[in-house]
Amino acid sequence: MDMQMARIGLFFDGQAELQRWSHQESIFERFIIEVLEHARVPYQMIDDISKFNTVDLLIVGLASENHLIKEALLEYAASGGIVISYGGLELLSQELGCKILPPLEAGYLVLPAEFGQEDPLRYLKANPWQYIDSESVKQTGELSGDDQKSAALLQIPVGKGYVDRWAINIPETIVGLQQGTSPVTEDGIPAPDGTANLDEGILKADDGFELDWEKDRKTTETGMPYFFTPYADLWREVLLGHLTRRALDKGLTLPVLEYWPAGVQHMAMISFDSDMNINEAAEATLQVLKQEDVQTTWCIIAPGFSKEIYEKAKVDGHELALHYNALEAEDGVWSEEAFLEQLEWLKGAADETNFTSNKNHYTRFEGWGELFQWCEKNGIQADQTRGPSKKGNVGFLFGTCQPYFPISLADEQNRFYDVMEIGFLTQDMNHPSLADTTIIQPFLEKAKRVDGVAHFLFHQHHIYHLPKVKEALIEVVRKARAAGFTFWTSKQINDWERARRTLTVSANGRLEVLGAAELPDVKVWIPLADADAEERGLTYKYGLPGKTQVLQVQLNKVEL
Repeated sequence: MDMQMARIGLFFDGQAELQRWSHQESIFERFIIEVLEHARVPYQMIDDISKFNTVDLLIVGLASENHLIKEALLEYAASGGIVISYGGLELLSQELGCKILPPLEAGYLVLPAEFGQEDPLRYLKANPWQYIDSESVKQTGELSGDDQKSAALLQIPVGKGYVDRWAINIPETIVGLQQGTSPVTEDGIPAPDGTANLDEGILKADDGFELDWEKDRKTTETGMPYFFTPYADLWREVLLGHLTRRALDKGLTLPVLEYWPAGVQHMAMISFDSDMNINEAAEATLQVLKQEDVQTTWCIIAPGFSKEIYEKAKVDGHELALHYNALEAEDGVWSEEAFLEQLEWLKGAADETNFTSNKNHYTRFEGWGELFQWCEKNGIQADQTRGPSKKGNVGFLFGTCQPYFPISLADEQNRFYDVMEIGFLTQDMNHPSLADTTIIQPFLEKAKRVDGVAHFLFHQHHIYHLPKVKEALIEVVRKARAAGFTFWTSKQINDWERARRTLTVSANGRLEVLGAAELPDVKVWIPLADADAEERGLTYKYGLPGKTQVLQVQLNKVEL
């Protein structure tokens, strides 16, 4: 394992950024930063073209039609570098001998088996190119809905190096799937089969989802419809897998820090919303949770439970959190003042000064970043609001089960909110108007597939009044544990991911993980260029063979 780590540069042209922002145009290409940060792939931001030659792989996030930038990119590639773009680089199309084709609306991409993606991936738009001398360029993947059969990835030789251009703006696609393509200002389109009436006059997170009711849902053996693919998480894999391959092509390595500590295989979470606030329901729920020995997150809505309930929940290891109510039918108001007022009420009611997490009642959501702004200002570090509100849109309707930091719009210069989103997959299975437990297994399998969080939501009220919902809770816990899942609270997931992002993987002489805090052992995956198919102990990621090492965090090696 003496391979040298690849140096990755991320170029954003400052002048182009200011111009886009001045026209209120968002630069969602900046979400590349979140993808790299989550994977703990080392990179450096570059804003000076004279520094291109300091990196091995250069991702062009944004570049203006500037002849100096154009020449610098071509010179960098010609000298052996690899330039990577996601749907951009129009400024180089002619020099690269390419024809810009008409843009495509939403469709699906089929990638070769080597990428490790078994199913077609949904994209929200594409900007394909056609290479005129097709024999000298490698073309990968095929975009659906395109009579010209455009390739998803062109790898164009330039001197000793390459320009790798994706037809799809991958970071923008991830943002669109996770956060929507525009602010929530009106009802969403309901499911044609009547299973999800999003048009009920209440603005919610799921009014702004970007999947297809027909193409992106499956049904279980009992006829339960669900969104079956975490597309956004798989797009992350495509981006990271491509970077890893190109690093290996240059004889370099790109280790990835696994998402969970060495002692955790897979992650699950259960949260409760305290609607109706019946103490007996809370007592009954605490008994079930103690019986199953599982710790959960309790989102509390006014007027809440008794203080005794809160104390018992805390003693049993459960997290207390806010359940912000902006539902007009219950005299709720969507405003920062109402959010703060409810948070202050909960602090007094539960005798707590700090709360880590929030989930909005009925998944109420408006606009784009207002909720995250309120959370930031008031010390809420994690939110769980982005999930399904109906029977027919459970599952991965936002394309993800990964914890992530949402990105803002152009009016805030596309900064990242300091609030970790941990969405949920479904609520109160076996409730007469919701899905049954046949969705548990596919949700666990897909969450395991992408190393995400299998987050299930329940209400204490239904645990108490509906025996079948109580049975569903027990079934989730037992099936998840049998499949190797560990249950954490929202606070535990938030605290771990934030601590994990302070770690750095280094391969100078030997592989090590550097950090400034005492943390559990971690797992690092090291890709291998020429792994023997018969070699034992291989683990595959992004379709590539590699080896996983468990390492201790080396203290006091980096400054935070």
